[in-house]
Amino acid sequence: MSEDSVWEAPEGSWASSAARRRNMQAIRSRDTKPEKLVRRLVHAQGLRYRVAARPLPDLRRTADLVFRPTKVAVFIDGCYWHGCPEHYVPPRTNSGYWSEKVLRNVERDRDTDQKLREAGWLVLRFWEHEPSDACAQKIADTVTSRRDELIRP
Repeated sequence: MSEDSVWEAPEGSWASSAARRRNMQAIRSRDTKPEKLVRRLVHAQGLRYRVAARPLPDLRRTADLVFRPTKVAVFIDGCYWHGCPEHYVPPRTNSGYWSEKVLRNVERDRDTDQKLREAGWLVLRFWEHEPSDACAQKIADTVTSRRDELIRP
C-alpha cells in the first residue's frame, strides 16, 4: 500500500480507521502514569513488589503490583477499559465492538478476582482517577497488616 492511498478497515475489523487503530495501539497496558505514581509512593514506604506479574503461574493474567509473600494483588484500572461507573462513556464510533470489549474486560476482572480469592490472595482494585496517595496508603496498610499476621501466628 502506498503512502498516498487511504487505508480502510476491512469489514468486521476492530478499528474504524487507520488513525483510530494507531491511537488504540498507542495506549499503554502497563506503566501508566497512575500506576507509576502509586508504585513510587508504595516504594517510598519501604515496600517491595513485582510489577506486571502473574500472581498465579497458571493464570494468564497479570496484576499491576504483586506482593507474593503476603498474597496481595493490586490492579489500577483505567476508567475506559474497565467500565468505571463514574467516568465510562460509551464510544460513538464502532460502539458495538468497543462496548462488548469493555464488558468482556469487566467480566474477566471479576473472574480474576474470584480465582485469586479462591487461591488465598487478597485483591485490591483502584480506579485510575482515585488519589494516588490514598491508594498507596491503602496498599501499604493492607500489605503491612497481612505481613504482621504471617509473623505472629
